[in-house]
Amino acid sequence: MIDFAPLSLFAVYSAMAVYTVAFLFFTWDLAKRSASTPALVMANGEASPPSPSSDNSAPVATGYQRIGISLMALGFAFHLFATVSRGLAASRVPWANMFEFGLTATTLIVAVFLGSLLWRDLRYLGAFVSGFVLLALGIVTVNFYVDVVPLPPALQSGWLVIHVFVASLATSFFALAAGLSILQLVRARLEAHEMAKARLMKTIPASSVLEALAYRLNVVGFVLWTFTLIAGAIWAERAWGRYWGWDTKEVWTFVIWVLFAGYVHARATRGWRGSRSAWLGIIGFGAVLFNYTVVNIAFTGLHSYSGL
Repeated sequence: MIDFAPLSLFAVYSAMAVYTVAFLFFTWDLAKRSASTPALVMANGEASPPSPSSDNSAPVATGYQRIGISLMALGFAFHLFATVSRGLAASRVPWANMFEFGLTATTLIVAVFLGSLLWRDLRYLGAFVSGFVLLALGIVTVNFYVDVVPLPPALQSGWLVIHVFVASLATSFFALAAGLSILQLVRARLEAHEMAKARLMKTIPASSVLEALAYRLNVVGFVLWTFTLIAGAIWAERAWGRYWGWDTKEVWTFVIWVLFAGYVHARATRGWRGSRSAWLGIIGFGAVLFNYTVVNIAFTGLHSYSGL
């Protein structure tokens, strides 16, 4: 009989190695683009940087970007194999503890990123996605890894498949949106100091474009998180006989929902634009990370399933 646990761990390290090389290609591409954009020369002989591109699309892909995307796809294959193998080793879905949730969530982040390329050219996010996934995967593997163990009684439910998977999927959309918001802040700063940082202006789309893309992804994540909150309440009633009990995990799940509800409302009805909406989206994703790490480790409650 095949022991899938060591195969899963080997695939995790293989994915990390491939993501590392992909990150290097993406950052090298960014550095080359930054250094190769020529400055215009005005009539008085002074150098004048090119004005921000009005094109809403990303710059034309380079060979480094194409290699980076190809490596991301290869890393995703190892990553997906690691996740599936973990499930086969446990004879259940692989999201019952912090390591497995982190493994699944990072898999979905890469999947959503690669899938989004069919919708919009987001290759300029490659350095952020590969770097973030590499860091997250390294942290969960080194600090949160546990051997396969049976599920606690409260998790032995079909709601585990629905509730946790949708939460992981929502997290992946929030992560990509946060990356876009960070780039939005960087681009807005470059636009405000064009004379000093002109060479970087062509490497990413305009800040307004990044903001619109981040908003769309956050809306999708918010809808999925809303379902997560509702499904969690239904599952809690099945497991513990009540829909809501002010458990720490429940409270923080609701806090995250309130943050993104405020983000969607403020941008849609209050006209929040620019850095304010970007920071609110980043804070929301920070709350997601806090809920996954600090709440799972430092607080006790009915949702203490870190496995540590």
